[in-house]
Order: sequence, then structure tokens, then C-alpha cells
Amino acid sequence: MIEFVLDGRSRVATYMQLVLQVKQALRVGLAEPGDQLPKVRQVAQSLAINPNTVLKAYRELELEGLAEGRPGVGTFLVRGLAGPSLEHQGGLRDDFVDWLRKAQAVGLSPEDIAALVETTMRATLDRPPTKEKR
Repeated sequence: MIEFVLDGRSRVATYMQLVLQVKQALRVGLAEPGDQLPKVRQVAQSLAINPNTVLKAYRELELEGLAEGRPGVGTFLVRGLAGPSLEHQGGLRDDFVDWLRKAQAVGLSPEDIAALVETTMRATLDRPPTKEKR
């Protein structure tokens, strides 16, 4: 089950942080169609937020076709976002964990790591792939 975490320093609205976390869980296979989202009251209490904020997030997921509310039962995921690359994510995640530990060992803070990852992603993923030299 998804356990939501909020970043109080984020400029992203609280309800959208919840939506994005569900989407991330769907992309990496931590959640899949048929899974039930945590109850609104449970999320609101654990995060100390208004239940209407959670309802807004769940409604957004419904509008995007990712979830479906069932009166008296809860909200369930109905569509996944994981693509064919899901089978490769485990190995990549292991490599990334090793890289994160190395970055931390040389003194990079979480903010330094995030900046390095984000700038490298922008510089690398915005360019078309290059052919390998043989």
C-alpha cells in the first residue's frame, strides 16, 4: 500500500504531491491496477491535512482515469503506468542505490544529489541518443 509523504518546502500543492506519488508508484510497479488506495481519513490523519485535500487528489486520479471510487468501499487503481521497461527497473534501481551511497560517502547532501541528478537528466535526456563509437 502507498504511504504518502509530504514535502512542506515544495511549491507543489499538497493534493498534487499525493497525485504524483500515486503516479510514481504506478510507474515503478509499487502499485498496480486493483490496488486500493489508503482511506481518505487515514491519509488525512497520518499527514495532518484536511480530508478534502485527499479527496481532491483522489478525484484528480479519477479524472485522469487512474482510479475509481467505490461508494462505501474506497478508491481503487484501475490503470497502470508501468511500461515495458519495468522488468529492467530493479537492476537499474540497485545501480542507482550504489551510486547514491557513493555520492553520500563523498559528502554530497540530499540537495546536492538532487541538483546533480536533475541537471544531468536535463542535459542528457533532452538530447537525441548518440550512436556508440566502435
